[in-house]
Amino acid sequence: MAGHSKWKNIQRRKNAQDAKRGKLFMKLAKEIYVAAKNGGGDPAANPSLRLVIEKAKAANMPGENIERAIKKATGNQEHTHYEEIRYEGYGPGGVAVMVVCLTDNKNRTAANVRAAFSKNGGNLGETGCVSYLFERKGLLVIDRGEHDVDEDELLLLAIEAGAEEMETTDESFEVYTAPESFEAVKEQLEQQGFTFASAEITMIPQTYTTLSGDELKKMLKLIDTLEDDDDVQDIYHNLDESVLDEA
Repeated sequence: MAGHSKWKNIQRRKNAQDAKRGKLFMKLAKEIYVAAKNGGGDPAANPSLRLVIEKAKAANMPGENIERAIKKATGNQEHTHYEEIRYEGYGPGGVAVMVVCLTDNKNRTAANVRAAFSKNGGNLGETGCVSYLFERKGLLVIDRGEHDVDEDELLLLAIEAGAEEMETTDESFEVYTAPESFEAVKEQLEQQGFTFASAEITMIPQTYTTLSGDELKKMLKLIDTLEDDDDVQDIYHNLDESVLDEA
């Protein structure tokens, strides 16, 4: 959607979660554990681990918490096995929702996610029912307040590095990449001196749904309920939250 800041849509919910710092740290520790368990404890050789460590540091997660999660994953003892499960469904007004969980108890997680949807005017669907409405992309967000750079100059640097497109808002430059190009683009822009307000591979909605009144309140409650669940790692939706700026 031209002129629509996808990052701002994502950021608002992230900021709400950041306020629940203890819960956020716990979820990040779980993500670090899984990345280290699957790819090893050396961030230099494990891009997934390196990315989540950067995310943890951006959230001001203490270094000892990060190290503890890595050591737990790479130790010789038997530890909890986490499985990634994705749920898809619809929120109030037909908003598309994808919920990514890391869980050691699938029955508990399924029951909690289903209850969150049903109590807030939504319903779970079959796998694939909404995923086609999202596209997996790398997203690098550069704060304009941190970097005095010409838009055309940055666009040229980003495209030369392998980016697909860039969107500009009053606050930021949003650089989009194919998932497989994300690390290379990020590294080349870092070499040019850029830092990122956010750097992640995410799911970008291809269309947005606008809600108001009770439906909007229910949808925001659904998101809050899911974020409060310890097993929920990420929530992707196509609610157009720009209306909240005017509320």
